[in-house]
Amino acid sequence: MPATPDDLFGFLDRLGIAHPTVAHPPLFTVEQSRALRGQIPGGHSKNLFLKDKRGDLYLVSALEDAAIELKSLHRRLGAGGRFSFGSAELMRETLGVEPGAVTPFGALNDTAGRVTVVLDAALMAHPVLNFHPLVNTMTTSIARHDLIRFLTETGHQPRIAPVSGEGAAA
Repeated sequence: MPATPDDLFGFLDRLGIAHPTVAHPPLFTVEQSRALRGQIPGGHSKNLFLKDKRGDLYLVSALEDAAIELKSLHRRLGAGGRFSFGSAELMRETLGVEPGAVTPFGALNDTAGRVTVVLDAALMAHPVLNFHPLVNTMTTSIARHDLIRFLTETGHQPRIAPVSGEGAAA
């Protein structure tokens, strides 16, 4: 069984990581998130679950309004060919989340270490970051250094790279 939000919060508590969380109606798109999130401070994310031609899996987290050029992103990240979106089944299998709830917190479920986590450099410029805590009915805030610590503790050393904007030109 994949981890639940309570499992995630317990893991964060054991690490001493603060994780203020706001409950809200289900959100499936960035547009819905903007309309319903209220005044949650920090960088708000969009998260892409991608698969390259070799079958390697990537979770790319960027600012919600980031322009990401998928046609050239594989070159920037040194992937094995162009990216396509990973299937919902593969997402459930590796990250334990449903479409609309993709999040770096899903690394908790990827015990086999199949997914490479990439954090956009522009996202990491924000001291506080916001992600769904494995479900799209809540938003959890986490300090950027604590996100890196969380990912490292799950066996996912994140890559911080410019994947959006001018610094991402391939």
